Amino acid sequence: MQRYTTPAIVLHWLVAILIVATFALGLTMVDIPGLTPTKLKYFSWHKWLGVTVLGLACIRLLWRKTQGAPPYPDSMQPWQQRAAHGLHILLYVLIFAVPISGYFYSLAAGVPVTYLGLFPMPVLIAPNPDLKPILKLLHYTLNMIMLGAVSLHVLAALKHHFIDRDGVLKRMLP
Repeated sequence: MQRYTTPAIVLHWLVAILIVATFALGLTMVDIPGLTPTKLKYFSWHKWLGVTVLGLACIRLLWRKTQGAPPYPDSMQPWQQRAAHGLHILLYVLIFAVPISGYFYSLAAGVPVTYLGLFPMPVLIAPNPDLKPILKLLHYTLNMIMLGAVSLHVLAALKHHFIDRDGVLKRMLP
């Protein structure tokens, strides 16, 4: 069984960990009532993580496009291969769409993003109170779709490992 390259494996798990951390932080920060220093700090960290995920996603996509992915095992049914491929495309789209929607939501809310508190990100749209609730809903919806897609991805990997025993999961393990 061919494996993913070491950089692909590192990028996969790093992005996965950062997405889980960003998601958990997002859920935590919105549950804090009022406008407290802790809530503001969490919002900053959430944005920094989102920008980091976006940057790593760019590197990851470039690596994937230049290095490819190992083939699926011959034992995998063609419909499963198509489903896996489709899910991977959806995950890549979401890895870009979620942080971009959050970025535009911040800008529409009139809150510019300064990466790590040091590097101001470009302000691509002016504050827009009409667009703000739309982007907020879009960001939330994309996150919920990502939660479902990631859950399906994990369940499929575990199925391949424990039921099919076809080595699919081992291709991405360090």
